[in-house]
Amino acid sequence: MIRFILSFFGAIFSLLTLGIVVLAISLGAVFWIYGHDLPSHESLKQYKPPTISRIYSAEGQMIDEFARERRLFTSAAEIPALVKQAFISAEDKNFYTHKGYDTRGIAVAVFEAVKSRGQNVRGASTITQQVMKNFLLSGDRQLERKIKEIILASRLEETLDKEQILELYLNEIFLGQNSYGVTAAAQSYFNKTLAELAPHEAAFLASLPKAPSDYHPVRQKERLLARRNFVLKEMRENGYLSSQEYETEVAQPLRSVQNGDFESFRTALPSRDYFTDEIRRQLSEDFGEGEFFTGGFTVRATIDEEMQREAARALQKALEQYDRGIGIWRGTGKTIAAEQLGTEERWRAALADTRVPRDVNLNGEWHPAVVLEVGAQNARIGIEGVDEVAGGHWIEAKDVQWARKKGQRGKAQVAGDLLTVGDVVLVRAMTSDSDGSFIRWTLRQTTEVQGGFMAMDVNTGRVLAMQGGFSYQDSVFNRATQAQRQPGSSFKPFVFAAALDSGYSPATIVVDAPIEINTPQGIWRPRNSTNQFYGPTPLRTGIEQSRNLMTVRLAQEVGMPVVAGYAERFGVYDNMGTYLANALGSEETTLYKMVAAYAMFANGGERVEPTLVDRIQDRYGKTIYRHDQRDCLDCSVDNLPQGVAPRIESNRSRVMDPITAYQLTSMMKGVVDRGTASGVINLPVPTAGKTGTTNDARDVWFVGFTSNIVAGCYIGYDRPRSLGRRAYGSSMCGPVFQSFMTEATKKYGGGPFKVPPGGHFIKIDRFTGARLSDDASGQNVVAEYFRDGEEPIFGLAYDGGFAMGSNLPLVEEVRESSRQVETSSGGKATVGPKANFGTISSGGLY
Repeated sequence: MIRFILSFFGAIFSLLTLGIVVLAISLGAVFWIYGHDLPSHESLKQYKPPTISRIYSAEGQMIDEFARERRLFTSAAEIPALVKQAFISAEDKNFYTHKGYDTRGIAVAVFEAVKSRGQNVRGASTITQQVMKNFLLSGDRQLERKIKEIILASRLEETLDKEQILELYLNEIFLGQNSYGVTAAAQSYFNKTLAELAPHEAAFLASLPKAPSDYHPVRQKERLLARRNFVLKEMRENGYLSSQEYETEVAQPLRSVQNGDFESFRTALPSRDYFTDEIRRQLSEDFGEGEFFTGGFTVRATIDEEMQREAARALQKALEQYDRGIGIWRGTGKTIAAEQLGTEERWRAALADTRVPRDVNLNGEWHPAVVLEVGAQNARIGIEGVDEVAGGHWIEAKDVQWARKKGQRGKAQVAGDLLTVGDVVLVRAMTSDSDGSFIRWTLRQTTEVQGGFMAMDVNTGRVLAMQGGFSYQDSVFNRATQAQRQPGSSFKPFVFAAALDSGYSPATIVVDAPIEINTPQGIWRPRNSTNQFYGPTPLRTGIEQSRNLMTVRLAQEVGMPVVAGYAERFGVYDNMGTYLANALGSEETTLYKMVAAYAMFANGGERVEPTLVDRIQDRYGKTIYRHDQRDCLDCSVDNLPQGVAPRIESNRSRVMDPITAYQLTSMMKGVVDRGTASGVINLPVPTAGKTGTTNDARDVWFVGFTSNIVAGCYIGYDRPRSLGRRAYGSSMCGPVFQSFMTEATKKYGGGPFKVPPGGHFIKIDRFTGARLSDDASGQNVVAEYFRDGEEPIFGLAYDGGFAMGSNLPLVEEVRESSRQVETSSGGKATVGPKANFGTISSGGLY
C-alpha cells in the first residue's frame, strides 16, 4: 500500500515536474520567437521627443509657437515628486520595485478576464511597458504585442534607471487637448507650471492617460471627478498623502481652463500674424518643415511689437479708407440659420463657430456680430464678447449710408438695404474723440484691395515690422514677401545708380522728349505721367519728378545689361530681362526685396541681408544660427575705458561706391523735399525715397528711408486691376509711410545722411544743370557731391541715341550694337548693345 502511494505521488510529481519543464520550455520558446526581431530599445537612450518651437520678441516675450505635438520637454529632475506620485498611483503602484512587468498585476488581469468571460479585460501594463508600447510597438491589445511588450520592458529596465524611464513616460504620453507630456498638459488645463499644481490637479492629469476623450473636463465632468478622486485615494494608500491632505483635496471642485475656471495660456499670446508666420515659412524651408515643427527651437525674432502694431494700423487705415471710398458693401459672406437665432445661448454658440476675422484692431477692436432683427430703419445685432443690454445693440440707418450692394443703384438709406436677419458682420464701437464715450456701433468689413508693408534697420537688416495684408485671419497670403508685383517708378533708382557708377553725375543733362520704339508687339510710346515733355533736364530733376522718358533714354545710354546687373546685384531680381520697359519697373518683384535693396542705398552701399530672426537655439540651448556675424574687437577687453563703446568690425561686402550711394540718396531726398512725395512725407529727420505707380495704377508704391530705418509699402488688388485715376504711390502709400515713420523716428531717431570722404560739393541750378557760384542761394540751387579729381562737364546732353524733333515723335528701330559714349567726366565708356524688346508688352510706368 505504501509502495502504491509512493508510486502514485511519484507519478504526480513527475507529471508536475514534466509539466513545469514543458511550460518553461514553451515559455522560453515563445519569448525567444517573439524576442528575436524586436526593435532596439537602445535607441531610447538617444530619444529626442518632438517638442514645441517657440518664437520670442527682441524683449524676450513669447509671441508664437509651432508644433505638431504640443510638448514641452521637462527632465525627471525638474518634474515635482507630487506629479510622479500621482501617475505612479494611477498607473503602476509597484513601479519602483518591479523589473519591468508586474506578475501579480498580470495574474489578477487574467483572473478577472476569465471570471467575466472576456467582458472585463484590463491591460495590467506597467509604466515601463507603456513606454515600450508608445515608442516601439503598436497600441492594439493582441497577445503577441503584450509578449513583446514584456520582453522589451525587461530589457529596458536593464538599460535605463527608473527615473529615466519615468522621464520618457511623463514627456511622451498624450493627455488630451493636443497636449503631450505633463508640462504641456498642466498649461493647457490649468495655465500653470508643474511646480504650481496642487495634489488634486496632479491627480486630474494622472486620470487622463487611458482615454483622455472619455474624461473630458466639461463633457465627462462627473466621470473625470470620480477618476480623480480614485487617484487621490490611491495616493493616500501609497503613503503620498496624509489622511488630512486627502480629505482636503478630494473636497476640491473639478476646475479647468476648458470649464472657464482659469484663463487660457493662449490669451497671453498675441494673435498669429504675418511676421511670425513668415518666420515659420522661412525656417521650414531652411531646416525642413518636420525639424522646425518638432525640433524645439527657441527663435529670437527681430520684431519690434510696438512698431508691428503701428505698421498694421497704418496699412489697414489706408486700405479701409480706399475701400469705404469705393462704397461697395460685401460684408463677411457668412450667415447663421434662423433656427440657431432663437436664444442668446444658441446664437452665441453659432457665432463662435463662424470663421471670420477676429484680429483687426483699427480705431478699436472689431467684433463679429449677427443680425437678429431688421426694423424699418435700424437693425438689431448680437455681438461676440459683448453682453446684451436693455433694448439691445443696434446698427443705425445713418451708419449704412456710405455703401451700396454691388449692382444696387444708389447708396443705402436704411439698415435693411444692406442687412438681412442671420447675416454675420463685423462691427466696432464708435467713440467720442474728446472723452472716449460710446456713440454707436458701426459696420466694418475687411477690404478687397490689399497691400503690404515692411520696415527694417538699414545697417543690420533686422526686419522690425511686416504686415502682409489687411487681416491675417482673413487671408494668410503675405503680400510683403510672396506677392510678385510691378514696382513701377520705385525701380528707377537702380537705373540711376547704374548711370552714376558709369560716370554720370546728378548734374548730367538727359533729354526729356518723345520716343517711339518698334517692337515685335508694335510701337511702344513711353510717356511721362503728365503727358508733357520738358527738354534737356538734369538727372536730379529726372528722379525727383519721376520722368519716364529721361529714364528710358538713360537706360539706353548706360545699356540695359548694365542696369539688369545692378538690379541683380542688389537682389531685386534673380535674372532680370534686358528690355527697356523694365527700366520703368515693369518686371515683377516683391516688396521684401525692394526694401532690402533700398537699405543698401541708405547705409552707404554695403550689402545687407534682411532677416526676421536674430538667433536660433536648439532644444539644448545651443546657438545654431546667429544673423549678426560682425566681429566685436573689444568685447573681451576687461579694462575698456568708461564711456568708450566696443569697436565693431563690419565684414560686409560692398555693392556700390559710397559716393554713388550718397549721390543717389541726395537725389532721392529731393523726391521727398520737392518731388513727387513732397506733399505727403514730412518727418522731423532727413528722409529719402521714391514713389511708384504702374500702368493704369494697378500697383502703387512708396519706399523710403532715414539714416537708420527703411520702410516700404505697396497697395493693389490681388488680381491686378486699376485702382482708379486718382491712385498714386504718393497719395495712397505715402500716408502709410508717413504714419509709421512718425512713430519710428520718435523711437529710433535719425540724422543727416553720412557724407563719405573723397568728394566735394558744387552748387548747380537744378533746373538747367548749370554750375553756380559757391555763394549762390535760392530754390533753384542745390549742392551736388562730386568725386575729388573729377571735373564734371556741364551742358553736355544725352539723348540715349534716340533722335529728337520739334513737333512729331521720332521713331528709331532697335538694332544690336555696342558703342562708345562720352561720360560726364569727359571720358569714354562702352555701353552694351541696345536692349532686345522681343517680349515687351507694356511700359510707361511712373
